[in-house]
Parts: sequence; structure tokens; C-alpha cells
Amino acid sequence: MKFNNFKGERVFTPGPVEIPDRIREVLGRQIIHHRTKEFTEAFLETRELFKRLLDCTSENFVFFASSGTGAMEAAILNFFSEGDKVIAVVGGKFGERWSELGKTFGLSVIDLEVEWGKSVDPERVEKLLKEHPDCKGILVQMSETSTGAYHDVLALAKLTKDRDALLVVDAITALGVYEIKPREWGIDVIVGGSQKAFMLPPGLSMLWFSEKAKERLNPRSYYFNVKKELEKQKEGQTAFTPAISLILALKEALGMLLEVGMKEVEKKYAKMSQGVRKALEEIGCKVFPENPAISLTAALPPEGISADELRKVVLSTGIRLAGGQGKVKGKIFRISHMGADYLDMVQVLSAIELALNQLGKKVKYGSAVGRYLEVISS
Repeated sequence: MKFNNFKGERVFTPGPVEIPDRIREVLGRQIIHHRTKEFTEAFLETRELFKRLLDCTSENFVFFASSGTGAMEAAILNFFSEGDKVIAVVGGKFGERWSELGKTFGLSVIDLEVEWGKSVDPERVEKLLKEHPDCKGILVQMSETSTGAYHDVLALAKLTKDRDALLVVDAITALGVYEIKPREWGIDVIVGGSQKAFMLPPGLSMLWFSEKAKERLNPRSYYFNVKKELEKQKEGQTAFTPAISLILALKEALGMLLEVGMKEVEKKYAKMSQGVRKALEEIGCKVFPENPAISLTAALPPEGISADELRKVVLSTGIRLAGGQGKVKGKIFRISHMGADYLDMVQVLSAIELALNQLGKKVKYGSAVGRYLEVISS
């Protein structure tokens, strides 16, 4: 069956996500110059909103015109020196990225391998910290986007609290989803990206750091120089040309999130993800991660169905899902919840029901959708 689609493609990948009308209106405005009072005022207001998002009054954060990986690289180049020993939690494609970044810039990286789809056991981390008392940091994802797994960063923060090691968290698919309080939790460095739950195009990253991390600040980069950027950004400017339109759009996005409140935003994503997981299980899919993050759902299709073929048929209905990466490429499909509302998932699940039936896996129409609606309305 072919599906006519007059409205274009809808994107439910874990970055980029669909951009709400309020943000697209900002992005569509004529650009302003960044060395102006207008931009300075908007930039300072954006900073104030970001502080509210993290429930923190600290000025210790910067924005970069880069993807989230740029902020990850900045974390390595500003808070660690060549030869420093760090533990990298490697349980997915982006855990691998932490390890690769550390090794690229001369760190002594201890790879803590975690089975893809599993979450790191804090006891294994503690054991390594005891074996390596000179360890300077732990590099981990909060939400491992490639597998949909959640790593318990609060438990890890308890391990670094009274140690010299910094807890460095990639929260690129967690910021804007969870009510994150880095200072209260004990996170030392946290990085984010614009094209995830902030509902913006790619091209803007953010990096927040604790007072403990600030004491270790030792920039080894020209562009990703946190010290240089911080001095300028606290004044409402940037050391280099900023992503002007994205900064202005981030102000709108932060306003939207804070209007709802991060506690309520997290509740929505938690309920939505629970509903999607139960719905997929209803039609023979298996949720992939052991401890799922609420920003996305990663799942295995029913036996005998190819994940990539499933996505291909779903795409013919106008719904784009993401596939697996690295070790799980071709094995799983991923549905982003970021930027979505409850009833968006009804459309996604309907498309999956249609696709499974078209591929020979007979499922009762409405069974996944019905289960989802039961969960979110309970």
C-alpha cells in the first residue's frame, strides 16, 4: 500500500526534532547584528532563563556555535590536562565518543565497557575509582541516545563528591527533558545541544560547570576556550561570532519550557515514554534498554521483521524514525519523544501498526494505540 502525504515528513528522530511554530517564527525573522545592545540584552536574558532551567544562580556556563560534540570536546580541553586519567563509560555510540575524545587529546582513558542497552553499575565505577585513586574524571551519558539507556548520574555524583574526580555528563538528550539540578546533584560538567529537547536546529551547544570544575579550568583550545568565552558571555557578548538566530530561538524555547515548568515537562515525557513502551510490547516489539531514558524509546521489532524495513514502510506514511547505530545498526528502531506532545505518539504508533501489517506481522489495528491511550490517561 502506498500512502499519500500532502503535509510532508514528520520527524520523530532523537535529533533533530520538529520545531514548534513559536520557535520557527523567531528563526524566520530578519537577523540582527551581534555587536549591538539588542543582542546583548537578548543574550543576557537567555542566560537568566538557562539558570532557571538548571535551578541554579551560577554564572558558570557558556554557549558555543557548535553541535553538542563541540561542548563535549570543550569539556575535555578545558578541565583536563594531557596525561590525566579518566574513566569513560562506554555503553553506546556516544560513550564511545567520550573515549575517543579523551584519547584524541592525550588523556589516559580507562574504558568501562557496558553492554549496549544496559546501564552502568555504580559499584563497578566505585571499584575503578578505588583502583585508580589518581583518576581525574568520569565521562558518562545521562541518556545514551544510541541505545535509549539511562545512566544513574545521581549515584555517580555520590562517588565523586568527596574525590578529586570530576563527573562530566553528556546530557544532550536529557537537558530539557529531565528536571536537572546539577549543583544540587553534584554534577561537575554538563553539556547539551540545541537540536534535541530545546527544539531548535543543530548548531548551538551549552556547557555548565561547577565551582569544583572551575578550579581545574585550564583551557587548551583557542575556539573552545571556556575561560575566554565566560568573560565575554557574562557581559552579554561572545568571544567569536555567535549563532545569533539560534540564541534568540533558545530564549523562546527556554521560555516555553519554563512556562510549563521542568517538573511537569519531565512528568509528561515519563508518561509518554511509558505509554509508548507498553504500546510497542502490545504488538510484539521488545524495548531494548534495560533502564530506558524518557527522552526516546529504542525497541527491537517483532521476530522476522527487519528494523530498517519497518522504518522504511513507516516513512512511506510520512513518519521518520531513527535506526540503530554502531553495534545495534539495523537491529533497533528509535522513537524520539523530545518536543512531542501526547497525541503525536498516536500518529507514530498508528504508522507502526500499518507497517507491521504490511510486512506480514498481523497485529490488531488500534491495539498499540489503545494501550498507549490507556497508559497516558491512567
